[in-house]
Amino acid sequence: MADAARARRLAVRIREIVASTLEHQVKDPRLGMVTITDAKVTGDLRGASVYYTVYGDDAEVTGSAIALESARGVLRSAVGRQTGIKFVPTLTFVSDAVPKTAQDIEDALARAREIDAEVAAKRRGAAFAGEPDPYRQPRVDTDEEDAEAEKDQQFERDPVTRNAE
Repeated sequence: MADAARARRLAVRIREIVASTLEHQVKDPRLGMVTITDAKVTGDLRGASVYYTVYGDDAEVTGSAIALESARGVLRSAVGRQTGIKFVPTLTFVSDAVPKTAQDIEDALARAREIDAEVAAKRRGAAFAGEPDPYRQPRVDTDEEDAEAEKDQQFERDPVTRNAE
């Protein structure tokens, strides 16, 4: 089992080599606008998953997947030649789901913005169904409360009177 740092370095190197080889050496017409997004190497350095995205419709995605599978041997030999490691990892190509997930999130945010705009439009002309604050009641001043407050103020000023009562 190789250490994790070595596996990460090898994954980065494999990603760079595969991207460069696809750009300069592989001349398959089925290969569309492919972007190598990531590569992950197993702990024993015997297998590598290479993640890619394709810009275009479903036909281009399918054609690019077939072209990558047919170019796997060329890409693996290029990785072996440029890395110089004893056992060259087996390459597995995986379509990256990040762009589709990002598009789904953008669609959900757009729907949320539309709903917020509808709620704001409805709120503009709306009025409260009852009182603005049904729990807040105006304070009623009575003569008894005034007398109690005056008495409390007097006790605070004159401690002798307080003790007498």
